[in-house]
Amino acid sequence: MTTIFVPRERRPGEARVAATPETVKRLIKEGFAVQVEAGAGLAAHFADAAYEAAGATLVTANAGWPGADLVLKVGPPEGPDEVEALRQGAALVGFLAPHQNLSMVGRLAERGVSALAMELVPRITRAQKMDALSSQASIAGYKAVLLAACHLDKYFPLLMTAAGTVQPAKVVVMGAGVAGLQAIATARRLGAVVEVSDIRPAVKEQVASLGGRFIELPMEESGEGAGGYAREVSADFLRRQQQIVADHVAAADVVITTAQVPGRRAPILVTREMVERMRPGAVIVDLAVEQGGNCELSVAGRDVEHGGVIILGRTNVPATLPGDASMLYARNVLEVVLHVAKGGALRIDPGDEIAGAMLLTHGGEVLHGPTAEKIKEARAC
Repeated sequence: MTTIFVPRERRPGEARVAATPETVKRLIKEGFAVQVEAGAGLAAHFADAAYEAAGATLVTANAGWPGADLVLKVGPPEGPDEVEALRQGAALVGFLAPHQNLSMVGRLAERGVSALAMELVPRITRAQKMDALSSQASIAGYKAVLLAACHLDKYFPLLMTAAGTVQPAKVVVMGAGVAGLQAIATARRLGAVVEVSDIRPAVKEQVASLGGRFIELPMEESGEGAGGYAREVSADFLRRQQQIVADHVAAADVVITTAQVPGRRAPILVTREMVERMRPGAVIVDLAVEQGGNCELSVAGRDVEHGGVIILGRTNVPATLPGDASMLYARNVLEVVLHVAKGGALRIDPGDEIAGAMLLTHGGEVLHGPTAEKIKEARAC
């Protein structure tokens, strides 16, 4: 019988948990033994007693890590202690941020760990239920609008009052992926006028269906990447995009940026000059700040004011809604586990379309090509 361990996340500010009582109950029904570190779900308001009622065994971290065949996490192992706590040949599932944790990846390979990265789930129909990037991005897009509304100096909706008319807020959303689309929908529900910029022409209809106005850009070069992700475009294209979008940003009350390219630094979409054209009191929410930021003035983990414009550099936004974020993430993880472990027995096949795409390390090697190349470059320096 495969033993699954769910540790408490130790990254500061991380309130999510990789399994909920709901998913634990399902895992046990499928034939797994499940151990949960005491207190693992408390920050997301899942009590220890609820895990016990679902059939899990509560353990300490020292007892859980060494005996686990499969460890389920939200983020990467916190420091070398958690990496070394994994037993030789164990499996690990979580958001592993490989491009930011090259030494960790190398050590996982050395220890023979089969590491399945949730950010590498392929965007194919068969893997939709495993797509944690989308489930968490949707939460981030929703919360970004609420953060903007809390910091903005005016209403979002059009209001007719005895004292006169209040004009609706003007919101510009940059990037119409999952986070951007949820931001559009949420801002429209609050009554704002929403304009949207994206380098992928295919999203224009989706933007219109949510009530947003698509900002037309020159489309000689498409930003559509494999699997629906954005891809990196040329510096000249970005420059021309900025010139067109700059006037819309200058007139905006709120700008929400969501553009990210997997494994690379986020593109700069809002320059210092663009920020300085915005009115005092306007708000920018940069959801790409952990990848370097879409706004030139963003600072990860800090709120910055520049010329009266408030720039929110909040990190790990999904963790600020830990209940639903954990519920959705745990269901994504459950589907991954059920895919790679049938009848409670763990069998990871590198040749499988889904597991093969997710495998970061396996059999003592780094299997993810881009990460292996970065590790090779780092060792050569």
